[in-house]
Formats: sequence, structure tokens, C-alpha cells
Amino acid sequence: MSITNFEGKTFNVVTYGCQMNVHESEKIRGILSSLGMMEIDDINKANVVVFNTCCVREGAEDRAYNNIVALKKIKATDKDKIIVVCGCMSQQKNGKYNLKTKLPFVDIIIGTHNINQLANYLITFNETHKRIYDILEEPNASVDGVKCVRDDKTNAYVNIIYGCNKFCTYCIVPYVRGREKSRPVKEIYDEVKDLVQNQGYKFITLLGQNVNSYGKDLDEKMTFSKLLTYLCTIEGDFKIKFMTSHPVDFSDDLIKVMKNEPKVAKTLHLPVQSGSSKVLARMNRHYDIKHYYHIIKKLRRAIPNITLSTDIIVGFPGESEKDFNQTLKLIKKVKFDQIFAFMYSKRSGTPAAEFEDQIDDKIKNARINKLLRLEKIIQKDTIKKYFNKTYDCLIKQINGVAVGITDGGKEIYIPTYRYNNQNYFAKVRVEDIRNHKLSGVIVK
Repeated sequence: MSITNFEGKTFNVVTYGCQMNVHESEKIRGILSSLGMMEIDDINKANVVVFNTCCVREGAEDRAYNNIVALKKIKATDKDKIIVVCGCMSQQKNGKYNLKTKLPFVDIIIGTHNINQLANYLITFNETHKRIYDILEEPNASVDGVKCVRDDKTNAYVNIIYGCNKFCTYCIVPYVRGREKSRPVKEIYDEVKDLVQNQGYKFITLLGQNVNSYGKDLDEKMTFSKLLTYLCTIEGDFKIKFMTSHPVDFSDDLIKVMKNEPKVAKTLHLPVQSGSSKVLARMNRHYDIKHYYHIIKKLRRAIPNITLSTDIIVGFPGESEKDFNQTLKLIKKVKFDQIFAFMYSKRSGTPAAEFEDQIDDKIKNARINKLLRLEKIIQKDTIKKYFNKTYDCLIKQINGVAVGITDGGKEIYIPTYRYNNQNYFAKVRVEDIRNHKLSGVIVK
């Protein structure tokens, strides 16, 4: 059998989890397309279905497992259908679901380190019809360089570092993604240059579990701020975003680059996780809340219009009412533009899963609802800060109306402007705010 056996076949990729997984699925779609396959939306009719899974939170893991099981009946009647499961759920050793045992109808199960071999696994399975289960401890080769199939024609994701060395007590990532490994500088530079100059992308989002750690494992003297500065030398009309940052490694040099480089977007996702220093210590986050406040103060002094978002875990083991109130205090004080809040869920194999002082689900629910209500109140107030301010926006068309997209993803409608079907950057001044919607004019 050969690649030609897949020509004309169809595929569907189902993605769970973070932007890293979204980008990985873009690579998977590229691999499947290289076999001559066509992507379709109907998971039931697709000849090949790939589930790219996540186990960082219990909800994502449960959804993935249930959706995989839902294909069991279809697989029973369609013997030629090939089901593949990859990603973090496959890689974890002590997970809630033992995929090899619980999903006997799945044809190929691989982890996070060998997605680059997906084409070979499919060809081998087509030849032998024997189930493949292959989980590697370390990557056998890079999946970078694979031609991606992207849905978004404006923003392109680019991996700069894989894995994590932080070992937060709640997090499964170091166990399923491995230790930190930075990509070579030239490799990243060439990819970004191609995306900007040959493919026309306007936003480049650099990805890593902790982008601030970039370069620590490279022989050459390189930091994340130096990498950003180097990428800004690429000619073209584009902006660079990045995620995710860790407060411990967030440097003054990075703030300077964000302030002074026009091509670096004035937006930042900086997970705090808790407003309590006691809880942060138990999470093994390596900073206290004073350190976090200090970073925010320096950022807003340097970049007054910066857009800030964060992650917060509610109900971490041992979180008292006082600890939770300190998180609410943090939200009131910082007034984030966006908060991603999650109830703590046990991840098998992590230290926090063994902590004895687990919080009752009813308390978690009550706390997260209180937090989200506070966020809504604050956002009603923070949206006012946009009034009469000017932002560098990407001009696009949405539902027939010209819209300016800020660095932080905020939409500013420009009803009086005639759009010319070209994505480009322009200054937009906000002149009206109604029903939480911004509208303005382009400043010549």
C-alpha cells in the first residue's frame, strides 16, 4: 500500500484544549492533506477521524472521551473508517482514562511526541489492519516545517518553545509535554518571514507553555526579548503577539520591547492563578502576589493602553474564604480586560491531586459564580476607558461593516468607512460606546 490509497479519502480533525493544540491540529491537517485527503465537516462520514486531545482540565478530557466513544457504533458498521487519538490524554501515564484498554475500537493511539509520524502510522495501518499503540517518552523528530492548513487567514500561530520546567502542583503539562526545548532562532525567523511576506499574515502569535523561558536551553545567548527584537526586523506590515507568559520570568527587558517596538502588540496574557500568596506557594508558582502587582504596575506605567488578560483557578486545595477574597481583591484592583476562570480539578499524577484539603464542588461553584459576576460588573466599567482613545487596528470586514481589531482583539465598528477588501493596519479613534459595542472613525 502507498500514499495513493488515501487520495480522494476524507478526514476530520477534532481539537480540544489550548492554542498549542489548535496549532498542532493545523499541522495534522497539513499531514493528512499531503496524503491527498480532503477535509469535511461531518465526523460521521469522514474516512479518517483524528481526536487531538487535552487533559489539562477534567471537562476537556471528559468531552473528548465521550465524543470518541460516540463513534463506536459507526465504526462497527463502517469497518474502513480509521479513528486516531493523539495528544495529551494519550501521553499521560496515570490518567482517568486508560485509552488502550477502554477504547479497543480506536485504530491508532499516539502521544504528543510522535505526531510527525502520523502519515507513516496511517500507511502502516492500511497495510496491516493491526492496531497501533505507540507512546514515546521523548520526541523522535520535530513536527515543525510541516505545511499547516489554517482556518484563520489573519493570525498565524508559531511555536517557539515546547514543554515546561515549572512543575506547578496542579499542572499535568510537564508530564505530557516534557521539559523545555526551544526552537532554533533562524528556524523561527524564517517561518515568520514566510508567513508575513509570502502568505500575507498580519498577526503572528508566538506559542509556548512559557514563552519567557525561551532560549535558556540554547547554546547561543538568546532571550525571549532578544528574539522579539530580532523578529521585528522582518519587513512587512504585521504585529507579533505571544502566549503564555509566566510572572517569574517576566523581565524589564520584555516590557521595554513591548513599549518600544511598534510591531509588538500591546496586549498580554499573564496568568496569576490566585490572589493569595499562600495559595500561590502551594501551587509552586515561585512568586507572591506582591511580585505580580509590581509587574502590572510597571506594565501600565510603560504602556498605558495595554490590554491585560489572566487565568484564575478557583477552589484550589486549602483555599480559604480569606484566600478567595484576596483573589476578588486582585480582580477589583487590576481590572483585567478578560479573565479565564476555572474550577480546580484533580489531575492524576500531579502533587495537588494528593492534597488532603480538597474543596467541595458546591463551594467551588459558588466561588466561581461570584467571581464571574464581579468580572461582568468590572467590564461594564472598564469598557469606558476606550472612549476617545486611539488604537492601532487591523481593518477587516465583518457582516458587511468595516471593523478595526485592536491588539487585544477588541472590535471597533467603523460604520462610515468604505472597506476595500484588504487587511491593513490603521489608527482608529473610539467615538461611541453602546451596549458594550465600540464604534469609531479612522484617523487619517
